[in-house]
Amino acid sequence: MALSISAVVLLAIVVFLLIRKSGLKAGHAAVCMLLGFYLATSSIGPTIKQLTTNVAGMLGGIKF
Repeated sequence: MALSISAVVLLAIVVFLLIRKSGLKAGHAAVCMLLGFYLATSSIGPTIKQLTTNVAGMLGGIKF
């Protein structure tokens, strides 16, 4: 659960920066947000969640 909260915060910061610096319009950001909600509730949602969990685990396992 902590991973999904931190991913949401990270993505919210990215969207905020895109709106402020790159000229992304709030309407475009809202459409992207709605797409995310619909993808999460679709049949591909669990696959996306598993993929992001695996990638985060792989990145977390890298030793510097």
